[in-house]
Amino acid sequence: MRAPLGKMTARGFLKRHWQKSPCLIRQAFPAFVSPISAADLAGLACESGMESRLVMRTRSSPGWRVRHGPFKPKDFDALPEKNWTLLVQDCDKYLSSLADLLLHFSFIPNWRIDDLMISYATAGGSVGPHVDAYDVFLLQAQGRRRWDITRKSQRPLHKPGLDLKLVRVFQPEHSWILEPGDMLYLPPGVAHHGVALGECMTFSIGFRAPSDAELLNDLSGVLMARLNPESRYADPDLKPANADPGLLTRATRSAIRRRLRTAWSMPAAQLDEWFGCLVTESKPWLTPSKPRRKLSAAALWRKLAAGTKLARSPAARFAWFNAARRGIKLFANGRCRTLPPRLAPVVQRLCRTRVFVAKDLQPCKHDPRGRTLLAELYNSGLLQWHE
Repeated sequence: MRAPLGKMTARGFLKRHWQKSPCLIRQAFPAFVSPISAADLAGLACESGMESRLVMRTRSSPGWRVRHGPFKPKDFDALPEKNWTLLVQDCDKYLSSLADLLLHFSFIPNWRIDDLMISYATAGGSVGPHVDAYDVFLLQAQGRRRWDITRKSQRPLHKPGLDLKLVRVFQPEHSWILEPGDMLYLPPGVAHHGVALGECMTFSIGFRAPSDAELLNDLSGVLMARLNPESRYADPDLKPANADPGLLTRATRSAIRRRLRTAWSMPAAQLDEWFGCLVTESKPWLTPSKPRRKLSAAALWRKLAAGTKLARSPAARFAWFNAARRGIKLFANGRCRTLPPRLAPVVQRLCRTRVFVAKDLQPCKHDPRGRTLLAELYNSGLLQWHE
């Protein structure tokens, strides 16, 4: 599937712009028509478990007010005609047409893609000038929006309870008006401010960028689980403290450093598996729905061979790598499966596309482990029948 980068190649975009500089792409999606209406988006915002917000512009400082969903239909009936924005996260997890849209961005590794957030705004609607810590593609899906940006360092505006990462003084260096099909890429740290010019809808394709603190916090839990709780500091070769009992000796400090290095060490292979599990974990409220009736590996293949299509659940996150003599590692929603190397083409296909027919998964036809894999993924809700 061609990358939506205009005349640029994916390689050229990544070299010149990715995590380096903003990029405006006119008609990245020519003649684009939104697959979701404003009414449908409002309906999603009323669903339990959806992460949604209403951002209102106000005359009082700091100029914005935030309400969190889920909402009720009457909440929208009471809104004014302008100056408000509805934002709904993870829309791609609920509508297959939106999940398919993300396939256009497969020139970026799957594990980096987080979600598709949709914002609907009335005239003047905005969430204020702010800075994101991650990359984002802003696709104009309906109506028009003006985007102002600056690469200059900004001072954050801290307001308790506001829940918006606003900046104090925003002086734009560039301004563009985007129309349906136009797309703006912004690397992390670029301050931007979007204002709706009439009713409009914007799709934000956001990316995961775990912080060092997040990585270490998750890894520490894995390491702690591996430790023996009865293992303690010991000093059988202790020397007399004599006249200086308060001294932390060099021998003591060296022993503590050695113990900690040992406790916090992990073989490279285990680190790789931990990372694969971490970056394919889904948000707790986005667990794929399991089928009402489980299928055996043979029954699933018969149905697939009869012409029924399988699809990766929009809530599924897949990644893989070849561990050579240790086999193929497939990561699916935080779980690692070790598979024989002969299934590499199947694993690649599962991670690359979303809808499958029997021909796409042909290596599984005469491979019991391959058919078992498909059944496991189906029975856990990660694969589902495509209607």
